[in-house]
Amino acid sequence: QVQLVESGGGLVQAGGSLRLSCSASGSILSINAMGWFRQTPGNKRELVATITSGGSGNYADSVKGRFTISRDNAKNTVYLQMDSLKPGDTAVYYCSANVRIMGMVHPVTADFWGQGAQVTVSS
Repeated sequence: QVQLVESGGGLVQAGGSLRLSCSASGSILSINAMGWFRQTPGNKRELVATITSGGSGNYADSVKGRFTISRDNAKNTVYLQMDSLKPGDTAVYYCSANVRIMGMVHPVTADFWGQGAQVTVSS
């Protein structure tokens, strides 16, 4: 019904920057909050940043001042600008979206996830 496609991951040296993008497509009525999470092997997925439909961002303490989340509602796309990257930021990054879709009878909201993008920061 809804697909989230991420792009922009890769390998970068410590102190460098990367920008992740995530575009949603499918039978979308509207999108509420969007966000980015990350996961390393053996660990739980953790929140990096979220953004409301109105553009208010919320960040994990570990990325405040270095990462910036933004979105383009017309394109159903969320971005994560990552600056001053550290080796500890190495992870698979997943985007998520809380999407309003048409249910069997009435509209419903559901969470959807992207496939993940590898970000590797070398020291």
